[in-house]
Amino acid sequence: MTQLALDIPDAETGTQSPAEVDLAVSVLKAAGGDPLVAIRSLLADADFLRDQLYIASNLMSKGISRGWKPQYERVS
Repeated sequence: MTQLALDIPDAETGTQSPAEVDLAVSVLKAAGGDPLVAIRSLLADADFLRDQLYIASNLMSKGISRGWKPQYERVS
């Protein structure tokens, strides 16, 4: 599976504010319009980021984080 790369335009330098970017549309466009590919790519990215957070939290000194511990899942 290839890494998802979003084609989000750079901010314009003119006087008008750039239009809001719809990330869902960008993700779907990056997946070639295939919703299953988009979902699988996002799930793979989320899994990768959880692994990176786990590794970083194990390497981080407790003094640096002042007792903070990461959460690996969103709590609603």
